[in-house]
Amino acid sequence: MPAELGLSTSDSCSRRSTGSIANSLAIASWCARRGWPVHPLAVGRKTPPANCTACRETRHLPAQCPCLPAGRWCHGFHAATLDHRRISEWWGSRPDFGVGVACGPAGLVVIDIDAHQAQPPSRDRILPGIPIADHVDLTGLANGFHTLAVLAALRGQPSPADDQSTLRVRTPSGGLHVWYRASDNRRWQCSSGSSTGRALAWQVDVRAHGGYIIAPGTTTEHGTYTAIGEVREPAALPAWLAQELERTGHLPASTIPAPRPVPPRAQQAVLAAGGGSARTQHLLTAVLAPVEACGQVSDGAGFSDALNRAAYTLGGLVAGGRLSQEEATRVLTDTAVTARPGQERRIEQIIRSGLAAGLKHPLYTSGSRP
Repeated sequence: MPAELGLSTSDSCSRRSTGSIANSLAIASWCARRGWPVHPLAVGRKTPPANCTACRETRHLPAQCPCLPAGRWCHGFHAATLDHRRISEWWGSRPDFGVGVACGPAGLVVIDIDAHQAQPPSRDRILPGIPIADHVDLTGLANGFHTLAVLAALRGQPSPADDQSTLRVRTPSGGLHVWYRASDNRRWQCSSGSSTGRALAWQVDVRAHGGYIIAPGTTTEHGTYTAIGEVREPAALPAWLAQELERTGHLPASTIPAPRPVPPRAQQAVLAAGGGSARTQHLLTAVLAPVEACGQVSDGAGFSDALNRAAYTLGGLVAGGRLSQEEATRVLTDTAVTARPGQERRIEQIIRSGLAAGLKHPLYTSGSRP
């Protein structure tokens, strides 16, 4: 393990020209041995070095760039590698470069906790998707350590900032990087805590697919990224935190099941349902039963697929004039949230997708066809 991984940040700037620079190759090699693809960072900075002239002047996708197969470092984390020969060439010729780790290929999800001095956002953006009533006193809430602690407390869990079972890295600005290992094949996505879109909590960023993290031991002009505690390996991403990431949209839309047609048996049941409010309620109960049943099983019950099919079916009934879209959305949401509390964001996405597809294929019960 490179000695720099255990350095304190004191006097780190004076060490840039000696120990930390000479150790950049060791840091990059240490990361690569753990299966974490690495790429250079510009001297003293948190960002990759500039692309070559050809890449700057010609717009193209990284996958189409001739620099990458040629072993050059253009396009930042897209150039990340585990090739020890290439690593030796890069940091051997430029020992003053820092070390970045491409999170997605490394199978990492890093919780980046900031401690910036800033005015908190509106209450609906402090913990996206979790309303904070006006009577709740937010005095003293000042940074990502606070918002993440509140989120963890709401779920009855310790804050990741205090997780001594995993690699944690103190940043020069007083923040903290909490490294976790993705324990499944889901492609967790990056986010910024200040984003008005996908976000986990204010001043809490997520580094995963599509992003990179600064390796411990790397020194910038502001100081050294220093591992704290004794643990130097990422622990598995906690289940509760994975659930929060899913709730807040950190999975790509492609993971939402594609809308599927209603099976023939279901169509026959719809046709047989006939008119009348009692029969409509009976029909809704039958369509929603598979979703409701998922609430009896913690996982592995095919919840997403069951909800998708139910939304598709109700979308068809809405198009057939059997019920309103508002009613369909309400009963789907109520049933789904009861079965899978805490996954409101994903539930909303699945319902919206399934209803939209079903609306294109009307389902008529006997007596409801125009």
